[in-house]
Amino acid sequence: MCVFTRTLSDDLASLVKQIDAEVEKNESQKMAAFVVLLSDHPDTEDAKLKALAKDHKIENVPLTVFRDSKGPENYKISPEAEVTVLMWRERSVKVNHAFAKGKFDKNAVKRVVAETPKILNEP
Repeated sequence: MCVFTRTLSDDLASLVKQIDAEVEKNESQKMAAFVVLLSDHPDTEDAKLKALAKDHKIENVPLTVFRDSKGPENYKISPEAEVTVLMWRERSVKVNHAFAKGKFDKNAVKRVVAETPKILNEP
């Protein structure tokens, strides 16, 4: 699972904390996740990510900065998306959400977390 974001918010922190718990819970299934903050000013963002990780006790999800607010070209991140969530299994995208500015809220967090079983191996 990958979360691309252009902003840090309480709802994003909530999502990362819940994903962190899902990754830990599904360690045997090799679930993994990472968060990428897209920024034209990456040097000022690193401290914010470290604080988010410390404040919310994030232990299983790496938090990184990409040095361009457009995001990696290969991922085709929508320029209107404040938060983009991609989930895949075996090279196949299972979930792709792009949330416009102001649309990523508690309900969006619930929807994303509820879809994590789509990337777990079948029992």
